[in-house]
Amino acid sequence: MVPLPGVLGSVAPVHVAPMAGGPSTPTLVAAAARVGSFAQLAAGYTTPEALAAEIAAVRRTGAGAFGVNLFVPNPVPIGDAEYDRYRGLLAHEPGAAAVPKREDDDAWDAKVALLLADPVPVVSFTFGLPDAATVRAFRQRGTLTVQSVTDPDEARAAEERGVDALIVQGVSAGGHSAVLDPARALADRPLPELVQAVAAATALPVVAAGGIGSRDDVAAALAAGASATAVGTVVLRTDEAGTSDTHRDALVDPAFDDTVLTRAFTGRPARALVNDFVRRHPDAPLGYPALHHLTRPIRSAAAAAHDPQRLHLWAGRAWRAARTGPVADALATLLP
Repeated sequence: MVPLPGVLGSVAPVHVAPMAGGPSTPTLVAAAARVGSFAQLAAGYTTPEALAAEIAAVRRTGAGAFGVNLFVPNPVPIGDAEYDRYRGLLAHEPGAAAVPKREDDDAWDAKVALLLADPVPVVSFTFGLPDAATVRAFRQRGTLTVQSVTDPDEARAAEERGVDALIVQGVSAGGHSAVLDPARALADRPLPELVQAVAAATALPVVAAGGIGSRDDVAAALAAGASATAVGTVVLRTDEAGTSDTHRDALVDPAFDDTVLTRAFTGRPARALVNDFVRRHPDAPLGYPALHHLTRPIRSAAAAAHDPQRLHLWAGRAWRAARTGPVADALATLLP
């Protein structure tokens, strides 16, 4: 096991993963930090101004070290004809709109500039690899950098860019896969086995993530060579998380009895509870972020109607372990 550097080496071995779209509130991040854990704000889908406000909110709590997770631009192009075909398939869905094809980079340059001008302790990257110059710039500001990877090849590529640590995400993780090439089939291998493979391929410290729902899961990842673990789904129902009531309820609804990797909502593989929308679109095309923008009106209408059958119910395979109450209590049950 390679020790984690800096502030990451002085926190508990169970971190809270960044979850874009609402769950990763400043309150959640601060509450985790107060009990000696580590958590990150999720900058994905937020504006730079909103991100700056969230950073300020965490700092006002005086809670300690925290991080920010960025979506690195790594678009998955979709042709006009295929986009129009899928848009046509969705036309009958409540809330559907004739959204023109839209590609963007999630305000990458502005968010990087913000974090270089006003540094936070840790910045992590997902979806793509930042260039080496960006990594060096963060290091010069005293910011630790962490890259999400899903296999040894990605880990080696991240090491070449100069990052300080890796988040090794297994296929059981809820929400979007961090895979760099979304067209690549994800190997369904146990997380400890994946950790061992990545640890053997690089000299960087590893944080293991994906499907962790128990103290035994944490212990297995650490025994495999991880320096820490990260959990997401298990804290979605905690008091401090910004998860919607519809999503919270679905995690304990016996009608939802499985998860699957789906492209139906965003054009990028993401693990969600199986609902009617997922079932209707098993062969959704790749196309990110265009399909994310296309389905947003449908998802917004579903959220307003409290309809779980058309909502993106991100969940990892350990979703039944999601706990209510303070996040501090949820984390305490996982510590080895």
